[in-house]
Amino acid sequence: MSVILVMIPAAILLAALGVAAFIIAAKRGQFDDLDTPAIRAVFDDDDERPSHDSSDAAGQNKKTPDE
Repeated sequence: MSVILVMIPAAILLAALGVAAFIIAAKRGQFDDLDTPAIRAVFDDDDERPSHDSSDAAGQNKKTPDE
């Protein structure tokens, strides 16, 4: 019976922390755009990065003076 006296306040505290975390996240705009992350997962990021350095046409790495 004494376990209930500990578990009920602990459960109320955890629930209050969860509600507070949700309110803080909502105020900071965490849930403003729910569609873009799902669409962003479909696109491939490799198209945006160059495959090699565009300044070096032969594809060889140029050494810096300190190497």
